[in-house]
Amino acid sequence: MSLSSLTLREISGGTAFAVRVQPGARRAAITGTYPMAGSSGGVALKLSLAAPAIEGRANEALIRFFAGLFRVPRASITIAGGLHSRTKSIRVAGCSTAEVQAALSTIVC
Repeated sequence: MSLSSLTLREISGGTAFAVRVQPGARRAAITGTYPMAGSSGGVALKLSLAAPAIEGRANEALIRFFAGLFRVPRASITIAGGLHSRTKSIRVAGCSTAEVQAALSTIVC
């Protein structure tokens, strides 16, 4: 699986990217990429989460997953869009696009 086509955006104080979430999976893991529809033509990260999509549990699991992956406090991870959708926009405060790419490359072959 290659993340070379993943769309990472440098924002003020951090990095933003899109995620396609599959809640209720066996375990939390990055499972690939997902082509985004629309004019952007970007690619989102595909993430499986063990938590169900009930009462915000999957969103909390997503924040914990990325906080652990990027080694930042949970408060540094925000869901900027798609709070009630499977496709979400994630912001990581305090990490450059290079740092995000490096952290993702350590767990993805």
